[in-house]
This record gives sequence, C-alpha cells and structure tokens, in this order.
Amino acid sequence: MTVPGQTSAKPRDAIASRSRWPLLAQPTALVAYLCAIVALDLTLLGTMTRTTAFRVDDMVTFLALMGCGAVCIEATRRLGMPAGVSRDLLSAWWLPVAFLLPPVYALLAPVPLQILLQLRVRATLVYRRVFSAAAIGLAAGAASAVFHHWIRDPAQLHGGTGGPIALAAGSAVIFTVLNTALIAVAAHANDPEGSWGEVLWDRERLLLDAVELCLGVVVAVVCGLNLALLLLVLPPVVLLQRSLLHAQLQAAARTDPKTGLLNAAAWQREADTEIIRAQRTGVPLALVLVDIDHFKKVNDTYGHLVGDQVLIQVATTLRSQLREYDVVGRFGGEEFVVLLPGADVHEARRVAERLRRRVGRMAVAAEQAAVTVTVSAGVAIMNVHGDDLIELLAAADLALYRAKELGRDRICLPATPAAPPQQRADGATGAIP
Repeated sequence: MTVPGQTSAKPRDAIASRSRWPLLAQPTALVAYLCAIVALDLTLLGTMTRTTAFRVDDMVTFLALMGCGAVCIEATRRLGMPAGVSRDLLSAWWLPVAFLLPPVYALLAPVPLQILLQLRVRATLVYRRVFSAAAIGLAAGAASAVFHHWIRDPAQLHGGTGGPIALAAGSAVIFTVLNTALIAVAAHANDPEGSWGEVLWDRERLLLDAVELCLGVVVAVVCGLNLALLLLVLPPVVLLQRSLLHAQLQAAARTDPKTGLLNAAAWQREADTEIIRAQRTGVPLALVLVDIDHFKKVNDTYGHLVGDQVLIQVATTLRSQLREYDVVGRFGGEEFVVLLPGADVHEARRVAERLRRRVGRMAVAAEQAAVTVTVSAGVAIMNVHGDDLIELLAAADLALYRAKELGRDRICLPATPAAPPQQRADGATGAIP
C-alpha cells in the first residue's frame, strides 16, 4: 500500500538526467561524502606530486608492481568478478608500493588497476570506480606516511630485523582499517537503516584481511631484496586470487543479485537439507511464504527503480528479524520464502506476525513520497500440513491465497482435517488475528 495523496509520477526530464548521471540519483549524503573523499585524494595527490622528487629507480619499481597487478587481473579476467563489494588480493601490490616508495606512489597505485578492472573485467558505474581508487589511495597513502615517518630508509625492511617488519605489519593494519572504514561510511550513507555489521568485519573477512596483510609484507620484503624475485611470488599470488574469486563467484551464484537472499534453487537445496534433518530428528519445522501486497501498483506508480528498493528493504527487514540458521530466500517476483527449523505452529505464527508488522512500518523514499507496503503470508507446519518440501510449499501457497482473498496484510494457515478452520463473524476461514 502506498501513502495516500503521494502518487505523482517522476518527470521524464528528471529520469533522463539521472540515467545519464547515476551519481545524482544517490542520496545527498552519499554524493557529498563521495565527492569529499575524491577531492581529498586529488588534493593530496597534487600536493605530494609537487613536493616529491621522482627517481628512475622508484618509477621502475612502481611499474613492476603495477605490472604484477595487471597480470593478476588478466589471469583472473575470464572468471569474472561478482557484483557489489568483492574481495581480491591486489593489496599484495599496493602495500609494497606504500612501503618501498614515497607516499605519492601509494596514492597513484589504485588508479591504473581500477581502470584495468573497469575495461577488462567488469564495467560498473564510473563513480564507484573513482571512489574505490580514492578510498584505496587514501588508505595506502596513510599507511605509507606512517611507515616512512619511522623508517627513513625502506632498505631496512629487507634487512631481516624485526622492527621494520613489525612496523610494516602495523602500517598494513592501518591500511585495512582505514579502507574498510571509508567503504563502511559510504554504505551507511547509502542505506542509513542498514546494519554496520553487514559492511564491517566478520570472521571470514578478518581471515582474508590477515592473509592480505601477510602477503603484502612478504611481497614488499622480496621486492626490496631483488626486483626480479617478483617473478617467483607472482604465480602463487595469481593462484590465490583465482581461488578467492572462484569462491566468491560460487557464493554469488547462490544468491539473488537484487536482494542478496538465496535464490530459488539455492534455497530449495538448503530447505531439502533442513527437512531431511527434521524428519530424522523429529524436531518441528515451519515454512512461511511471504508476498508483497499490490507490488505492481508500486512499480506502475513510482517506477521499477523504487520497486527494486522496496524489494531490497523487504529482504533486509526479513533477514534482520530472523535467526542466523533460518533459511530465507527470494522465491521470484515479489515473493519470499522462509524456513524455520525448530518452530512449531505457535512460534511460526509469532515470527510471521512480527515480519508482517516490521514490513508494514518500513518506508522507502521516493520523489515527493514515502512508499509503504504490506505483506501477506501463508504458514505451513511440517507433519501437519505436509511431509515434504513440495507439500509444504503447496499448503503455504494455499494459505497465502486465502490471506489475499480475506483482504491482504494478514497471516493464514491452511485448513487441515485434524484442525478445522475457525469461522469468523463474516464467514471467512483460516485467518489469524
């Protein structure tokens, strides 16, 4: 349902302008933040360029490290790159630049590699590439400035003493923390309601960051010993990068690209596993089928971009209200499906009602309007409404259809022979108050 009296359509000129300049379609806070980061990066780059004495040896080292980064990109190009925020091992080449060369090179290093990623791997919105280059450059520049403040001669790094290596590791931590923070602030500006935990560290990200830091320090030490030794460290870095991207692409193949939830096929595989476990152990299990009411009206009134934002916000709301081991996916269109291991009929009703209320309270900003929606849901209980996934889906779909018939924005269970549906005053059956 949309807010009454707020149904004006977007002017054609505004739509055309925003399609030509995608940055203008972003929230004002995000646009201001991106522009500030890029401006700061360009200011520091201009200032350091004027005050740095460029030497041939430094330029050769810089080109050699950028060449290794380009080889990594080309070696993994056919694998592709998952959409959204993805992880790579290119910091194995940015960190040696930060440690072995003056800070201006650390500011410059992300630029050629981001251009190569845009042209050779995956073309994305240009402002995202520009921001990525600026954020990485600022983080690497800060790490470089800290390292060179304490270590005047980078040759100490490959001298074998613990002090310079420990300082390099500490500077690498600064690079990671600052780079993650810059990206997290941008993500929060884009979605103020989102959780910080989704863009900050978890156990997997901490492990990858530790691998990147160690790899960057090792490459810096090897490069400092002899530039030709890069030929020995390049193949293992390429192999690690290919393995990392392959794992990310496998994960991306399981998720719906629009909402980040499991896609229908991946959800079905996960659900089959949970149902087999429930059958073996005898624990209860429930299935909830959720559908956005009048979603076509949202698309027709506000456009598909706003409709996509509604889908994303509903998916985020569902995920935030469920347990870590609940299985939630996008079933197609505006329909979502949730499997609740260990939930009996009372728990399933409670969870479904909480999801309905939470979605009903959310609002998606649109031009001159705040879009709100409601959801209807059908709930099916294992061994009551069905014994396998197909039967549970059919029962939940029947209950969802009944919820739609009864006026939407409600939860229903299917009628069962063991528990006849209660009659309401208006003659309808199966609705949960």
